[in-house]
Amino acid sequence: MSWLDALKFDERGLLPAIAQDAATGEVLMLAYCNREAVRLTQETGFAHYFSRSRRKMWKKGESSGHLQTVRKIAYDCDADTLLFQVDQAVAACHTGRRSCFFNQVDGDTARPVGETLFDPQAVYAGSPTTANILPALARVVSERRGADPATSYVAQLLAGGAPRISAKLVEEAAELAHAVAAEEEGAVVHEAADLLFHMVVALASRDVAPEAVLAELVRRFGTSGHAERATRRR
Repeated sequence: MSWLDALKFDERGLLPAIAQDAATGEVLMLAYCNREAVRLTQETGFAHYFSRSRRKMWKKGESSGHLQTVRKIAYDCDADTLLFQVDQAVAACHTGRRSCFFNQVDGDTARPVGETLFDPQAVYAGSPTTANILPALARVVSERRGADPATSYVAQLLAGGAPRISAKLVEEAAELAHAVAAEEEGAVVHEAADLLFHMVVALASRDVAPEAVLAELVRRFGTSGHAERATRRR
């Protein structure tokens, strides 16, 4: 007899599952599982749930990339509630907060607590476009700040500080200049993309958003380059 047979699913074939941070004990979210979702969770090591509104099973993080790696599974004394102890990537809540339980009650009122770790519109709107790629890239860079430098190139660059980042900017700018001089169109696009990427990392290291640079370009638009340079402090 499998332990799954001991679980008491309701008349819809569901039971609630609580996701808890395996390291801190923080309660992250509550969702529902059917038997298949529980089975897949155990077999794959990633949290699966059943959506009551969409009437379909889903893997946590399948669209956002914010996966839940399940370390332990337990159920309560009545066998009608599951507990998943997980390693949560980025955040559990679709609002961008780490936990879905961010509304803190204080007397007769409640207020949201905790920082927003990602922009829901950017994450769930689909793939970035040419119109929003720089802000989208900046968000990814921000999310990688706390990653392991051994597995994340962005984290490795940021860990190296200004010397490492500055050296990469010089290197990438030189490669772009070489491609321009060689009149290699494909290489120019490739090297320019590399330089832009490293520029976004450099901006992030100084807590500057790409939008600040874009705003400066907007300010300068229509102004003679010679006139603009003359207004700068020397």
